[in-house]
Amino acid sequence: MGTDRVEQGVTAAMEAAERASPLQLELARQIVERMRDEGWVPGMRVSEQALARSLGVSRSPIRGALDLLMARGVLGPASGRGFVVQRRPDGDEIAALIPRSEGEEVYAAIMTDRANGRLPQEVSEAELIPRYGVSRGVVRKVLMRFAAEGLVQRQRGHGWRFVDSLETDEAVAESYQFRMVVECAALRQPGFRVDRDRVQQLRRAHRDILARAAGGVGTEEWFRVNTAFHEMLAASSGNRFFLQAVRQQNALRRMQEYADFVHLPPGRVEQSCREHLAILDALEAGEIEWAAALLHRHLALAAGTYAGEAMDGKPRAELSA
Repeated sequence: MGTDRVEQGVTAAMEAAERASPLQLELARQIVERMRDEGWVPGMRVSEQALARSLGVSRSPIRGALDLLMARGVLGPASGRGFVVQRRPDGDEIAALIPRSEGEEVYAAIMTDRANGRLPQEVSEAELIPRYGVSRGVVRKVLMRFAAEGLVQRQRGHGWRFVDSLETDEAVAESYQFRMVVECAALRQPGFRVDRDRVQQLRRAHRDILARAAGGVGTEEWFRVNTAFHEMLAASSGNRFFLQAVRQQNALRRMQEYADFVHLPPGRVEQSCREHLAILDALEAGEIEWAAALLHRHLALAAGTYAGEAMDGKPRAELSA
């Protein structure tokens, strides 16, 4: 009976994968990226409810995404109900396993064009439709995603306006000054609580990157781990507005990275990883003030590195803190 139930589950998952919607494809990619970044191990149980909550969707599309991953051999059926990790994709395998949806392709194209100055600050849906060869519905969904990330605002009347981004040395310096104030203050909030499971996930992700840093780590992967670290600190404050501020800064940084980043230098990745791990050590030891001091130093070093390299005319790609 148990074997029959598992076989039925696999068949249902494969059928569901063939019917995967664009949203389910996007969610499946996000789940696999999280699996890699957080170091999920084979046999680990996957919580459908927790994923739905953290990714901000209902359980129905999450279930479709999980079925797709089971059909691709990334997940397996758990005893009883649910899913477990079967294997963790490496390298560029994610793109082969789960192609980008049309919306994700347009999102990346708009991000790249705006970051490189090929799109003006103000745009309209009517202009974007022929430029990217997609329907108005796809364009609108992508713009709504940008809006949710704090990167565009809808104009009164019609059209959309991209927010001011980190295009100048002055803007980047101001961003680091803002982050030093906000992120360090988040650690000192009365409601600050460390989620030890989340800390261990981040610790595994950083150690995995350190192990591969010499061979080069893709900026997209490092950006996800890096932002997850800083957003975890803000979320631990217990104050939603700290998290909101950090997320907006990360969104602004992501847009500029589309223009500047190819691969981060191994030395910079290793340094940031070790600084992050030292902060995690201090948090787990209950030394909040020391963690805040290390965080301030970490951000100040990145800001100082940026200032020095900007004068040398080198790309901002060598930062990322």
